Amino acid sequence: MKILHLESSSKNCSVAISDGTELLCLCEEVSENYKQSESLHQFVEWALEGAEIKLQDLDAVCLGKGPGSYTGLRIGAASAKGFCFGLNIPLISVDSMDSMIEPFVNQDFDFIIPLIDARRMEVYTSVYNKNGEVISPTEALVLDENSFEKYAKNKVLFIGDGAKKAKEILKIQSAEFNENVYPSAQYLIKKAAEKFIKNEFEDIAYFEPFYLKDFQGIKAKKRKIN
Repeated sequence: MKILHLESSSKNCSVAISDGTELLCLCEEVSENYKQSESLHQFVEWALEGAEIKLQDLDAVCLGKGPGSYTGLRIGAASAKGFCFGLNIPLISVDSMDSMIEPFVNQDFDFIIPLIDARRMEVYTSVYNKNGEVISPTEALVLDENSFEKYAKNKVLFIGDGAKKAKEILKIQSAEFNENVYPSAQYLIKKAAEKFIKNEFEDIAYFEPFYLKDFQGIKAKKRKIN
């Protein structure tokens, strides 16, 4: 069960190869400039080389489906679909927030709350219990001092690049904040293996990443031509 894992929803461009639940190779880099378009396919080549396998040896592709960067998700989805169509193998998707919380499951926290930085004071967020189970679904949230107040009496860990905003505004004394956490392909492996065994595959032709919100671009200014 050799799977290629792609995670492109954040500043971390991340590629992993697994065999079952074993990590064979990981290539990733965090960049403020979102280097998915430049680095993703190069990282795939390096990961395959490091794992000592060929593309033709793959049994599936797993994609971190978001939410996160619209452009990053588009690049990741297009690449994942391309590999699946070309190799005639199935596509698996895993929520990118699941990969964020994976390293902190069953540690000394009552709740784990990933925060993905969006625009201004907005974040994409969800709430997990200490066992890694979702207890509040993913949403776009504008932070204020009363956000997450229902968890104020518990030991809470906020993770992700949106945690910096939260630390400045939230009034939860028992909370810890770790802003240097990004979705990583290596933490897609466990759930991808489970889905592969259960044949929980995506329809490649119609699959879309979990954008959560529509893309908001900036309109170009009109220029007068004399």
